[in-house]
Amino acid sequence: MLGRRELLMGLGAGTVLGHAATATGAPDRRAQLGAQLDGLEVRELREGGRLFLLVVRRGLRPPARVPLLVLLHGLGETGDEQMGAWAWLERYGLASAWQRLERPPIVRTSKRGEWSDARLAEVNAELAARPFRGLAMVCPFMPKLAPHEMPAYAAWLERVVARARAEVPIISPEVDSTYLCGCSLGAYVSLEVMARTPHVFGAWGGVQTAIGAWAAPGYAKRLSTAFGGKARPLFVETSSLDHYRKSSEALHAAFEREGMPATKRVSTGPHDQPWLREVGTLEALLWFDRLSYARAARAADAGAPTPPG
Repeated sequence: MLGRRELLMGLGAGTVLGHAATATGAPDRRAQLGAQLDGLEVRELREGGRLFLLVVRRGLRPPARVPLLVLLHGLGETGDEQMGAWAWLERYGLASAWQRLERPPIVRTSKRGEWSDARLAEVNAELAARPFRGLAMVCPFMPKLAPHEMPAYAAWLERVVARARAEVPIISPEVDSTYLCGCSLGAYVSLEVMARTPHVFGAWGGVQTAIGAWAAPGYAKRLSTAFGGKARPLFVETSSLDHYRKSSEALHAAFEREGMPATKRVSTGPHDQPWLREVGTLEALLWFDRLSYARAARAADAGAPTPPG
């Protein structure tokens, strides 16, 4: 296993990875990610003919239970199945975020100032107190969907979740340990999916959510109805120059008005992939990782056994 210094030197957070070609001419994505996949297994799978990736930590065995996080990509990758399925790992910094969280302290890898000193100190204190546990992750291809196609895509994701559990039995079967997150257009689609599948996903996150501010109250009400009026973990992340910042702030406020407290994170930077690679994806992954700690704390307070996942 590479040391932390070697790994960080190889992450190269400021550029999109190039693609070395295999003998068939297809990009060798695992080779290009290299050390960023250290300790991770990536499986390319199909459900109903559509591609998704299943990413799990190597070496986990029963009775271990891990939560499952489904991650939807943005508009730029909707036209290419491989590009879409690999977007979070290759373009959005999911693999490098995992390695950085595994090897704290978190340090800046960009000179653009995405991290404030205060937030960096908070994150590192949090990781010192409660180390990163990790999750199983599904990265599905998401085509550009018309509104009438949302129900079918939501149903497909439900089948993907079931398939992931069948492939990796240590994935928790609990709704409370099954999470949905999207970036930009994927965050919009994830709201549509969440409203239709509260029996599948127990927590939601949106990174630079691509909706109009006018739509925020409607989505908050739909989720509140889907949740039966009970709060679930919600995460809203945006940035100072995100052109959807007002939409994210409106969504956060709408959640609060519906009695659904939500975590909001705002860091410095625009709506772009370098921001995701430096801070956006790491913050989202950290937030979802903390949910298992929160569940364990609630179980301890209630005098119950720690729930799986």
